[in-house]
Amino acid sequence: MPIVGFNIDKILAEKKEIPKDKINISTNLKITEVSQDKLQLQKTEDILRFDFEFDVQYEPKVGNILIGGHILFLEDPKEIKNIMKEWKKDKKIDQKIMQQLFNAILIRCNIKALSLSQDVNLPPHLN
Repeated sequence: MPIVGFNIDKILAEKKEIPKDKINISTNLKITEVSQDKLQLQKTEDILRFDFEFDVQYEPKVGNILIGGHILFLEDPKEIKNIMKEWKKDKKIDQKIMQQLFNAILIRCNIKALSLSQDVNLPPHLN
C-alpha cells in the first residue's frame, strides 16, 4: 500500500570541532517506533505511523546531523493488525514494507543532510 505522508519533526546539525586528521563518516537509519493512527480522507482510515531517525556521524567527534520524522502508511486493517503484532513481539517489519520506507526516507533525508552539511561546513556524507 502507499505512503501517504512524510514529515520531518526534528533536525539537528552541529560542527563540534575543526578536523585535524582524516574524518570517518557513517550513516545510520532506524525505525524507532511503529504505531497505529487515524487519517481523515473521505472517511476515517486506519494507518500506520513509522517514526524514524536518520543519523550522520563525523568521527572523531567532528560533528553530526540528525533528522527525525515519521511516515504515514496506508494499509488494509487486517494487515495493520499483523504488522503491529509483529512489531510488538519482535520489533520487526516485513521486508517489502521496510524497503518502501527506507527508500522514501533515504531519498528525502540524504538531500536534506547534504544541504545541512554545507550549512555547517561539514564534508558531504555521500561519495
